[in-house]
Amino acid sequence: MDFLFQRLSEGASSSSLICGHSSSTHGYRYDIFLSFRGLDTRHSFTDYLYEAFIEANITAFLDDEEIETGEDLKPELENAIKASRASIIVLSKNYASSTWCLDELVLILEQHMTSNHIVIPIFYHVEPTHVRNQQSSFGDAMAKHKQKMDEETDADKKSQWAQKMEQWHRALTQVSHLKGKNVNGRLEKDFIKEIVNDIHRRIDVPLRIAQPLLIGMESSIKFINSWLKDGSSHTADILTISGMGGIGKTSLAKYVYGLHCCEFDTSSYIEDIGRRCGGKYNGLLDIQKQLCHDISKTSSIQVYDVSKYTTMIENTLARKRVFLVVDDIDSSDQLDALLGSKGFHPGSKVIITTKDSWLTESCVLFKTNIKPKHAMHFLEGLHVIESLQLLCLHAFMCNQPKAGYEEVSYKLVKYCQGHPLALKVLGKSLHNRDVAYWEGCIEGLKKEISSPINNVLKMSFDSLPSNNDKDLFKHISCFFVGVDKDLTETILRACGINTRCGITNLIDRFLLSIGKNNELEMHQLLQQMGRWEVHQESPDNPWKRSRLWCHEESFKVLKQKKGKGNLVGLALDMPMLEKQNLCATFQTEALSNMDNLMLLQLNYVQMNGSYENFPEEIRWLCMHGFHLNSIPLDLPMENLVALDMSYSNIESFFNCYSNPQRHEKRQNLDASCLKDKRLLGSLKILNLSFCKQLRMLGGFDELPALERLIVRNCIVLLEVCDSIKQCVELVLIDMSNCNKLEKFPRNISMLKKVKTILLDGCNLGESRVENRDTDLWEMCKANNIGINTRASSSAFPGGIPCDLKAFAISLPRSLVSLSLANNNLSIESFPMDFSCLSMLKELFLNGNPIISLPNCVRTLPRLEILSMEDCKKLKSIEHPPPTLRKLVLYPHRNHSIEKIVFDPEMSPLRVLFHLRGFERGSYEIEGMVKIQPIVGVDNKVLRRLGWTKLDFLNERHLGTNSLDSEMQMFYQFGIFSTMYEADEMPIWFRHRNAGRSITFTMPSSSPNNLLTGLNFCSVHTPIPNDPFLGFQYFVETSRFHDCQFPRSPMIKISNVTKKRMWSYERYPDRPFGGPKCCMLLSHWMFGMNEMEAGDQVTITVTDSRNNERVKECGVSFVYDGENKEEEDEEEEEDVLGYYKSWNHIIGGDLSPFQNPFQTTGEYVLRHRRFFQPGRIGEELWFRAFSQRKPDIIGDARKVSTNVKKSKNVNRKSQRAKNAKLLEDRNQKVKYFRLRAKSVKVLKFHMSGTKSVKSAKVGPDILKFLNRTL
Repeated sequence: MDFLFQRLSEGASSSSLICGHSSSTHGYRYDIFLSFRGLDTRHSFTDYLYEAFIEANITAFLDDEEIETGEDLKPELENAIKASRASIIVLSKNYASSTWCLDELVLILEQHMTSNHIVIPIFYHVEPTHVRNQQSSFGDAMAKHKQKMDEETDADKKSQWAQKMEQWHRALTQVSHLKGKNVNGRLEKDFIKEIVNDIHRRIDVPLRIAQPLLIGMESSIKFINSWLKDGSSHTADILTISGMGGIGKTSLAKYVYGLHCCEFDTSSYIEDIGRRCGGKYNGLLDIQKQLCHDISKTSSIQVYDVSKYTTMIENTLARKRVFLVVDDIDSSDQLDALLGSKGFHPGSKVIITTKDSWLTESCVLFKTNIKPKHAMHFLEGLHVIESLQLLCLHAFMCNQPKAGYEEVSYKLVKYCQGHPLALKVLGKSLHNRDVAYWEGCIEGLKKEISSPINNVLKMSFDSLPSNNDKDLFKHISCFFVGVDKDLTETILRACGINTRCGITNLIDRFLLSIGKNNELEMHQLLQQMGRWEVHQESPDNPWKRSRLWCHEESFKVLKQKKGKGNLVGLALDMPMLEKQNLCATFQTEALSNMDNLMLLQLNYVQMNGSYENFPEEIRWLCMHGFHLNSIPLDLPMENLVALDMSYSNIESFFNCYSNPQRHEKRQNLDASCLKDKRLLGSLKILNLSFCKQLRMLGGFDELPALERLIVRNCIVLLEVCDSIKQCVELVLIDMSNCNKLEKFPRNISMLKKVKTILLDGCNLGESRVENRDTDLWEMCKANNIGINTRASSSAFPGGIPCDLKAFAISLPRSLVSLSLANNNLSIESFPMDFSCLSMLKELFLNGNPIISLPNCVRTLPRLEILSMEDCKKLKSIEHPPPTLRKLVLYPHRNHSIEKIVFDPEMSPLRVLFHLRGFERGSYEIEGMVKIQPIVGVDNKVLRRLGWTKLDFLNERHLGTNSLDSEMQMFYQFGIFSTMYEADEMPIWFRHRNAGRSITFTMPSSSPNNLLTGLNFCSVHTPIPNDPFLGFQYFVETSRFHDCQFPRSPMIKISNVTKKRMWSYERYPDRPFGGPKCCMLLSHWMFGMNEMEAGDQVTITVTDSRNNERVKECGVSFVYDGENKEEEDEEEEEDVLGYYKSWNHIIGGDLSPFQNPFQTTGEYVLRHRRFFQPGRIGEELWFRAFSQRKPDIIGDARKVSTNVKKSKNVNRKSQRAKNAKLLEDRNQKVKYFRLRAKSVKVLKFHMSGTKSVKSAKVGPDILKFLNRTL
């Protein structure tokens, strides 16, 4: 918490504070300075323009005094120019006749050159060429000024005139070259509107409307701004901003509307539609009237028919490019009435805010043939720091808590869980209150939610379409938040609740969400609102309510035996009342009058008396810590659907023993349980987890409806009876951490519906489990289970042998998810294939001592999720199944995987992986990053990169570079890079510039000398220790002693011509020790369309930690023909072909790395993006290898290769002929040797043969050889 307040005191840079427009918030007093000639435009164009600025909330400076020619510029005008963000220069006929105007012009252009001052010249009925060349009226004015200068007799004044004349000439020439606006041929009304819109766009001035206070919404604002600027002229776009009530949808939409409404032909913002329509009979008509007036700017004809108004709206929307914001829509009828069905003018934008995400696409507009493009933006709560800042802003009128209020502030922030409305309301109510009052307020909130907050949240609850959905919401808010969704659905369906549609409706209205582990999640304020609805059924008499979730109230009702038939659910968890030292013993008759009770939780409660007093309608019975060692015989269980007796003392559950002696000893204990064959006939969920006395499970033939068997952490469980085969509805078996299991049911493979088996921590690698199947070998063969004959034969006759060979046959073929985590399984433990598990989609092998991916995993034809977290010995994963969609590889803290190899035909997947930073030696994840020691890089690759003239590489061959073994070459995104110690740039970098950036023009190339890439080099100098660099910098650098080099330098390459930018954050490098300079060298391969001859390019290297400076940077171009003398003439292979085959490289698919706040052309290349969990709704995108044809610049070698081929074709042809001739000669020599068996050595002369062997050979043989060969 101390860190939290430290962040606030430092300004909470992650948050934003926006509260209306003021130029002073940007460090300026004015938005616009108007420079004009009053004689020409004061009472016409300039006055109209000034009024338009005022109307648009743009602060403009306009001086209303004329100064006679020759007077100096007033100091207040100089100050006004310097205090303005931009200047508009109205260049009219007589502008140059005023020395005052000319002096203004000079000063404005000086500001333009020395700062970010924006200058917009307006050519008001004058030609830019006349201004540039001082012709026409501008020439006449300058001639008069020159005449006055010549007439001046004072030498000093004449010299001043001459200097000013030179400045004025230069200023007029410069301003004429700036991009300006020409009024000729334009209506001044439209022209002024265009100027105002341009100012809005360029200096980001919001409208003159009351802007909301926004904190922590920067990313949402950037996203919507980007969406609005993505202005396709062919379609209209609709954006739905959704989220729970009070989360900030209206404030966000209002703010964005204020920023952009002037950029469209017409616009309209309609707020609070749901309340206005629900509050009065003709509410929808009034809203339609407002919309018609806004978009048509005329008084609409009064009509009293919604359909006629809709037609009028449709006709207007079809003619104009509009920007609409319709706020708080709660029915599709409202959208139909306001948007119609005929569509919009191309380029229109519509923002809809709603608490129901389903509404937008249910309106009639989306049922037409041409549907608009639709995007959704889900608004979540604020982070902790932002929440604290918003609370403090309203409670203390500052960004951080007052002294002594830190703890209570944090408690309130925790209570609100990032809900902006709650933070605002509570902050205002606690303004100027003491700490004791805050404490009392917090205690009160636990019992009663604040009415303004509750009213907003209740709107979503009231909008639920049926009582079924409202009851479902109450059930979940009272008992099932944090509980598995499927389990909850099973229980509540048995209670008569339609959960299939109900849960969907709750999710659509943001009253409920599903967590990553399938658990039900609900915002704390919504949960409290749901419980408050139940509380209002009988505020003073808890026993008269339908549900009791408050443990204190449940305790009193049971103690006083006041429970009645109206109770549907009751929860009592005694550990929640430990501080009150209450006795946890009750009489069972306290439940006897609760005839309709269906949901009962009695955790660590001891019930005395006959259990037949329990209500017969119970569907869910949860009794953690149950004190008896067996289930009571008189407990009514005919309607029971879910039984949870975790942490209890139960020793057996319908035990079934294979040992007759054991069976006889326990026979009497459970015999009576079997009297009624339908005793547990409805039971679908059985949970006996953490029952430390439970030794055996049996009697499954009495559980025909069982779907889920959960016996986690039963550490003395020995046997599971074969009768489990009778549970034909079973879908889940969870026996995690039952590490003493000796007998596992061998016939579980007979079950046809089992989808999930969890056997985490069962020590299968060291198992003593018995599986008495004498025909195990035959079963393995029949099911195509490979047996490793090297495994110990003595281990095999057991039930689950340590190598899993026999265990695989026991698994149902219907299995979809299997977890074998933490079972001490080595690579040898797995069978050769898992072909019997053809339906398996999820496999979890976490925490096992696996070195590499088991071969059997590759045989799974439908595997989509593979998790190998925390496998300490894991070194490589090669060719996982191509169907994989999620690979989880969070490594052990002291270990890192060295290589991941993917199948070229892999499906797009997501890799979840923690990078451990710099790794020495080779390290590669195909398609993401490849790191290798510089000593291991092929010389052919270095030549192709143009890295053959580096001193440290030359020293490598001589063995003189001691740092060579530590130097790494990184490859990512089509970029090769390395860092090494050096203080001077290599001499072959001819294009250089001091500092951190360089600008150049891409050169041309020819087929014989083709440009294949560019090298960029920067020299980094460490900064001495600086106490002002901040605490975070100290922490970062202290781990590396005195080293202050950047670990993640950012290189930005911008193609100014093509408006494309690549920002590359290099993979984290190791630090260099000592105060030495380092060199960052990188080679960039570009696509053929990314860089072309004549393109203007700027490269900048930065470091976010500000602990280094860039001394110098340079660029060198790499051509195909540079190293011909070093290349083998026969080499035709592309040594960079493998690197170019990667998918996510420059010239490839970089769409996942596109800046989300820019429309196109800007990419942020960060390795972290590969490993980030996907956003909701985001498609899988990572694919290691490209599916496209190569289009990297290097592959344009085909042009030059044709030239090479034409030169080498004769050489190749001759080599082929020579090879054929040699083959013929060899065949003939072999033939003759067979004929001349008596000759041991043959002597012959062959044309072109350099070596001749001598031997005694007859003349006829020699003659034959010479003739034949």
